Amino acid sequence: MEDHRIGPPLAGGERETLRAFLDYHRATLAMKCQGLDDEQLRTRSMPPSTLTLLGLVRHMAEVERHWFRRVVDGQELPHVWSDEKDFQAAYDASGATRTEAFTAWEAEVEHARRIEAAAESLDVTAWAASWEADVSLRLVMLHLIHEYARHNGHADLLREGVDGTVGA
Repeated sequence: MEDHRIGPPLAGGERETLRAFLDYHRATLAMKCQGLDDEQLRTRSMPPSTLTLLGLVRHMAEVERHWFRRVVDGQELPHVWSDEKDFQAAYDASGATRTEAFTAWEAEVEHARRIEAAAESLDVTAWAASWEADVSLRLVMLHLIHEYARHNGHADLLREGVDGTVGA
């Protein structure tokens, strides 16, 4: 795998550092999928799990969409892959393609970047119905970093299972 990720600053400001860590983790997920075809990206981890690399990309598109567009920006949008508001439905990528999943994910990442950049500060708050509380942009960014970090660990194992590639 070619590693084109840019590491976070060692002495940056809070917002710059959060933004950089989030982008680093986004790039890590993309890197774990590099060079694989649709069939390889749909390779399941182990029964009975439906987890795949393509499913992780779809799931993270839903997560980006929810936290940045729905929560921070207050948009009323449906889920992309579920009528029941089920974030896990995206994991079942049995009929999915790289093009479909990455187009959706990349679009949601771009929306998220614009929403974050337009916010006047990390202290901007919005109602998060799932937590029944107001949350700050800071918390949303930290939550996304947590989501990516956890799922990138899954991506490490999935990639190793597909073609033996490990590391980074």
